[in-house]
Amino acid sequence: MATSGFRAAAGDIVVDNLISSCGSILNFVKPIGIYFNDRSLRNCQKARIGLKNQETINRRSIYATRSGNSNSLGPWSKSLHTSSSPCYSNGAAPDVSFDGLAFAEQVVNPPVSADQNIQGDRTLKLQSGSCYLPHPEKEKTGGEDAHFICEVEQAIGVADGVGGWAEVGVDAGKYARELMSHSASAILDESKGSIDPARVLEKAHSITKAKGSSTACIIALTNQSLHIINIGDSGFIIVREGCTFFQSPVQQHSFNFTYQLASGNGGDLPSSGQVFKIPLVPGDVIVAGTDGLFDNLYNNEISAVVVHGIGTGLGPKATAQEIASLARQRAMDRNRQTPFSAAAQDAGFRYYGGKLDDITVVVSHVTSSTNT
Repeated sequence: MATSGFRAAAGDIVVDNLISSCGSILNFVKPIGIYFNDRSLRNCQKARIGLKNQETINRRSIYATRSGNSNSLGPWSKSLHTSSSPCYSNGAAPDVSFDGLAFAEQVVNPPVSADQNIQGDRTLKLQSGSCYLPHPEKEKTGGEDAHFICEVEQAIGVADGVGGWAEVGVDAGKYARELMSHSASAILDESKGSIDPARVLEKAHSITKAKGSSTACIIALTNQSLHIINIGDSGFIIVREGCTFFQSPVQQHSFNFTYQLASGNGGDLPSSGQVFKIPLVPGDVIVAGTDGLFDNLYNNEISAVVVHGIGTGLGPKATAQEIASLARQRAMDRNRQTPFSAAAQDAGFRYYGGKLDDITVVVSHVTSSTNT
């Protein structure tokens, strides 16, 4: 998908004027009820960053390596939708049996006002649209991100193949696309109205055989609540009443070394992912994406574009295009602080500006209809 097809209408003036209404993202407080699993790293070895502190980061190759047997482990650090089926992604996945693992669910129980407490009388629905902008140098191969939208089953997913695999001649995008294809197929095998994203990801991971590794985030609307599993530095935010209501935490072993799934025994396990259940209200907007989005835009910038889209009547797809376009602008801007540059500086590196990468954005509007 070429970048020239997407306008940059949500530029600095619009975004910067809207951000102030929600305050600084640095003051964002997670809703009551969130807790995080203990990260013992029992399934992964410690990482070491392949750069010295205070060394200038090469924007085109930022990799880390795993300790241990380098012959059996790839470069683990980070550097499409098709078909007309009910869930669009790539390929198909056969049925497979597996033994499920226990996931510790994290429940968000936000205060709900009387005018929002209408779930008993209404049915919530996700209306979703997406935009994918591959790295300019990876357009011919389709980049390394993948995603799916399943309107019938009210589910979406994103994955980001770890770019470091290119150093050993492996296209991690193939792994990400296969993982999302199997996830979409597994969703169709779930019982109607009771999708378990953790079970879906476990099943998809168990049958994904392509070389490479990938992050993953699978989101499903079930029983008026959002059910999510997220592993790595892809993720999502929920925009409510114009401000960031919730953001998924990033899972990294160390700077730029994300949690990731892989075929075989090399990567993290789906059980390392964080599982959430979040009650929704009509008017909420979910923005899911890969790190090409969240490395380049702060959450209040994303929320500002969402507000702009709602105010001008944009649908989910058009809003996703606006967000992706702004993220690409920021990625190419060497003179603006970004989430990635801030994280790099915190880790001791001299880095400023955006990070050019594949960018996937999936926007879902939460709507409601009266039960009859």
